[in-house]
Amino acid sequence: MATVDEKMPVETGEQVVPQTPQKSSEYSSDASIDPKAESRLVRKLDFIIFPTFFVIYMMSFLDRINISNARIQGMVAELDLVGNRFNVALFIYYISYILLEVPSNMLIKRFRPSLYLSSLMFCWGIINMCMGFVHSYGALLGLRFLLGIFEAGLLPGIIYVTSQYYKRHEYQKRMSFFFCSTVVAGAFGGLLAYAIAHLGGKHGFAAWRWIFIIEGAITSTIAIIAAFLIIDWPEQTRYLNAEEKELLRRRLAADVDESCRMDVLNKASLKLILKDYKIWLGAFVYLGVGVPGLSGTFFLPTILLEFNWTAEEAQVRTIPVYVFAAGMMIIGAWASDRLKHRYGFFVFGTAMVTIGYGMLLGQVGKSRDYKFGAVFLVFGGAYMVTPMALAWLQNNLSGQWKRAFGSSIQVTIGNIAGIIGSNIFLISESPTYKTGYGVALACMWFGLISATLMFVLMWRENKKRDAGERNDRLNLPEDVKNNLGDAYPTFRFTL
Repeated sequence: MATVDEKMPVETGEQVVPQTPQKSSEYSSDASIDPKAESRLVRKLDFIIFPTFFVIYMMSFLDRINISNARIQGMVAELDLVGNRFNVALFIYYISYILLEVPSNMLIKRFRPSLYLSSLMFCWGIINMCMGFVHSYGALLGLRFLLGIFEAGLLPGIIYVTSQYYKRHEYQKRMSFFFCSTVVAGAFGGLLAYAIAHLGGKHGFAAWRWIFIIEGAITSTIAIIAAFLIIDWPEQTRYLNAEEKELLRRRLAADVDESCRMDVLNKASLKLILKDYKIWLGAFVYLGVGVPGLSGTFFLPTILLEFNWTAEEAQVRTIPVYVFAAGMMIIGAWASDRLKHRYGFFVFGTAMVTIGYGMLLGQVGKSRDYKFGAVFLVFGGAYMVTPMALAWLQNNLSGQWKRAFGSSIQVTIGNIAGIIGSNIFLISESPTYKTGYGVALACMWFGLISATLMFVLMWRENKKRDAGERNDRLNLPEDVKNNLGDAYPTFRFTL
């Protein structure tokens, strides 16, 4: 799909003349870029950027969900987590997490990402360790709230930083690889919890306490190393020389017209951001598709325990579920970038999730293998489209401030899924969990409906721009025209 029209007609008095984007013709296409040099640069960026962020987000997700592993290793009885106390401990994390995501993405622009993100990681690692020493429900809630504060800036920050280095149809594969860190965390968390269970009683600590202590210590140690590995902003990174930085600028300019900028945050640009339907619909998509994945992650060990496996067996059997989810993410990402299309994958993912939840809602009298197979469908469909929701919005935003606000608003609203997901599986409904399965299915369809609206509106806008119906914006004052972001007439949306 075309992303830039090199010449757009602009009325100037009595005649119509071609409008050339305000940049050197040398950079108006990628014809002057050496493909071999570009390929070397992309491989270098891949090696530098995503392995580090993969490990960081894996530890973030692991430290967020390890409470679900600790739950079936004795934490409930020792901390008296009766009634809905466990649910409250899950969702209180999301209160601070949601409130601080947008402010965090405002702050990260003022700091080196390497220092900012690694500092957050070190702090949440220490907090996670402290959860291994709590002796009251109140202390657990307080630490979960603090955990949300320090993890809040990570995901929107990573999305913002990485989007500065890749073309739009390179980004989905890499985001899905990055999001595989969540399924690795889920699988590794189950395996690690199984191993740590054998430490129960060592030095007077129960097995569930060792889960927090060991995993928190690993996180804080990795954070110190990460401070030297995380990539900074393109203009300040030490990983690229001057020639590579210029090549990076040129290749990104060839992907999205350099005129589609938003480098100044003022009243007009803030209005464009807040009125952009893509940001809000993209956030609703992320929220909707996030509920099945997050609720499943929180309660997967518990659900499998209800299938009449022991605690240790349930921990181990989370692994193949996450492996399948990772495979679906990678296959979906490859196909999506190959086809340069996103929306159809949301339809396919929703169909998988619908079949899976339909099987679980009708599980009475069915075999354990039947129910276990349904879990694979839910996780496969939900996890395939979760990173796609993030990449799809970033594909369709242009300009520094638009992307900064867009990613943080999307993740902020989307993480309401954590509050929903942590409260829909009710112990009183064990083992069928009809509310949990039903609400998660409804949320998945809410995500698909939002994706459908986003698709239709962007398709219609592309048609209008192709017909020249937005060319009047080219007559705006220079300072306004050069700060329109993706509202600039030459920008085309990825469907």
